[in-house]
Amino acid sequence: MKYENSKSAILTFLILVSIVLTWNLWTYQPNFDMMEKGNYVAEVTLKEKRELQKIISPDLALFHSNGQHFGTTNAVDLDKMMSEIRNWSFYDVKNYVDNVEDIKELVHGNGNAELVFPADVPIELYRSVLKFEEKRIPAFNFNRIIINVENSEKENGTVYFISADYQQVYMSHISPALLNEFKRNFFKNAEQYQPYFAFEATDERTVFIPDGNLEMMEYTYLPVVLNSEAFKEALFSDPSFVQKGFISQGEEYSDVSSKMTVNYDTNMLLYVNPTGETKYVDNSYDLLMRSIDFINGHGGWTDPYRYVAKDEKNKSVKFRLYSIEGYPVFNESGMSEIQEVWGRDEITKYVRPNIALELPLTTEMVKVTLPSGSEVLGFLKSRKNFKPELLEQLVLGYEMTRDTGVNKLILLEPAWFYRYNQTWGQITEKDLGGLLHGLE
Repeated sequence: MKYENSKSAILTFLILVSIVLTWNLWTYQPNFDMMEKGNYVAEVTLKEKRELQKIISPDLALFHSNGQHFGTTNAVDLDKMMSEIRNWSFYDVKNYVDNVEDIKELVHGNGNAELVFPADVPIELYRSVLKFEEKRIPAFNFNRIIINVENSEKENGTVYFISADYQQVYMSHISPALLNEFKRNFFKNAEQYQPYFAFEATDERTVFIPDGNLEMMEYTYLPVVLNSEAFKEALFSDPSFVQKGFISQGEEYSDVSSKMTVNYDTNMLLYVNPTGETKYVDNSYDLLMRSIDFINGHGGWTDPYRYVAKDEKNKSVKFRLYSIEGYPVFNESGMSEIQEVWGRDEITKYVRPNIALELPLTTEMVKVTLPSGSEVLGFLKSRKNFKPELLEQLVLGYEMTRDTGVNKLILLEPAWFYRYNQTWGQITEKDLGGLLHGLE
């Protein structure tokens, strides 16, 4: 009997303990005041995030009218065009490549406006910028948007998305009213833009080159050095375990698997994480999306960088600095680029400048007149072993150099650049007999 009473007492005690514990669990409230005062890792942001349309955007608009060609690289002009296009509603998107006899004629034919992107863009990513009526559209890449204004009175306006590299042509439609508005706002005023001429590099590729009077500004900047500690907090999974050391050219941060080096002489930052798996299949959408998200995650758009290249085989993406007017900026040490290389789940290499360009020194601004596109092309064609079929682009841009003085000023000097056999090169002042400097 005593044994049964003991069992009942123990059982009752356990039930009471269970009730008390359950009540405490239901009614428990953590001490948030104490947590807020404690140490925790805050989100690291060097600068603000950037919208996709600012990172992926055309850097050239061409207008083909009555056998003539006009174009602009001006950032303001291109923003106006894209702002209008972002309000369009695209529908009936379908593969059109089997219906095209001559892609070059389709792209550069009379009555076409041509928006040229620096590299191929996955439509799955860019559909967050443009409006499509259908919830599902085919997956494709494009590097040109072709707007046919010649037949603007038809029932449906026609817009093509084309990738010469992938040999893809997709046709879509917009309302004729929208097409007429674009024609009225931009195409009819094409002659106000820079004249271009066509160079037939191959039967499949035409290179359009600016011609006529070409003037650009020469800039001098006092750079702002970015905070290395902020990069450490952003890039390492657990910054508290990171060791800091100094090397002959700068500083170095490392943990058990990763290393970040900041070089004061070259103003370059290199982060490597060799443990990431690289042998896997990835698509262009995921590669580009994660690359943009990664930089947005720590506000790494410290200057107006744009997407210019991706390599799916090597899992890499490149962004290039553009000037305030919209010209690409080049530097032989990579100081005008951000490059990412990815593993399966994490970044394995991140290379970028550790400086930002703020406002130019207005007293140092100089207007420069450059040789014409015809002169530059003539110089290239006169070079020994030049093969026209390997010329891919010939553009105006800036060479970024660093002054050797105490302030280490950054110079942006106008120059001609050419892409030949997938590699960028510069045509120097010496090649062309020097630039003409003015004071206006």
